[in-house]
Amino acid sequence: MLQIQVKKIHTYKGHEGSVYALEHSIAPELFFSGSSDKLVTEWNLGSDSTPRGIVNVGSIIYSLRHIPERRLLLIGVSGGGLHVVDLEKKQEIKFLVHHKNGIFDITYSLLLNRVYTASADGSIAVWSLDDFTLLYSLDLCKEKVRSIQLKQDGSELAVASGDGMIRIFDPENMTEKISFKAHELSANTVMYHPSNDLLLSGGRDAHLNIWDAKSYHLLQSIPAHNYAVYGIEFSPDGRLLATASRDKTIKIWDAESFEILARIDKEKYQGHLNSVNKILWTSYQNYLISAGDDRSIMVWEITIV
Repeated sequence: MLQIQVKKIHTYKGHEGSVYALEHSIAPELFFSGSSDKLVTEWNLGSDSTPRGIVNVGSIIYSLRHIPERRLLLIGVSGGGLHVVDLEKKQEIKFLVHHKNGIFDITYSLLLNRVYTASADGSIAVWSLDDFTLLYSLDLCKEKVRSIQLKQDGSELAVASGDGMIRIFDPENMTEKISFKAHELSANTVMYHPSNDLLLSGGRDAHLNIWDAKSYHLLQSIPAHNYAVYGIEFSPDGRLLATASRDKTIKIWDAESFEILARIDKEKYQGHLNSVNKILWTSYQNYLISAGDDRSIMVWEITIV
């Protein structure tokens, strides 16, 4: 069993509302955050200096996606709008209005030249990465669509939603390959394993489920947290896995055996006071970043010893 050390590096304070979104920036030491205070901010992990405000979009920010190849930042907001910001020009170049409720997740494919959005209105949408015209719109359920994830080879798109279902699509023609009940309550997050043919999901039922990514049979169901699982992230080398939860904790797991290695909480590590909404694992010093309802962003050094 792996042994790890957890060290809290820094706590960033600046947002005036819950932090729902974290995303990589153009350099390893930089990252973006988005909050209910309607601000997108850029932070520097190598500095304790004042963060750089990127934009005030006038709505609660639920999701961010940086497309470094195009120097674009996509911002999904509470009303269902999608802001497209050109980071070179430092200006918004598109504002897309299609979804009727908040955009909870965004991903993209350079191979297919597409952007995919998941919305609280129960739908997903597919956009051209060239001109952001709408290519597809699919109504999936009456519940919120919370997470959308492309397989590493670009062959499949996994979608998790509030009806507890995971649906697997062909990302090119958006035909549904398979759908299955993944969690008793809402399926909140999905993530493909970086080195094994597995799909991981986290739900409102507090379970972390491991699925065979060929047959989509359930291999393992772990009662991972006390309340809903909101985030799943792998370390850059793929050896560790982190989960974030409404129970105010982050847990670190062995990414091969799925044994728990650490529980990051308020009592032992001075962790979050409220729900942990988002985590992001960076290549800069192997830092894990977490954000939550307590308006703070925390930076953790996770070391295998």
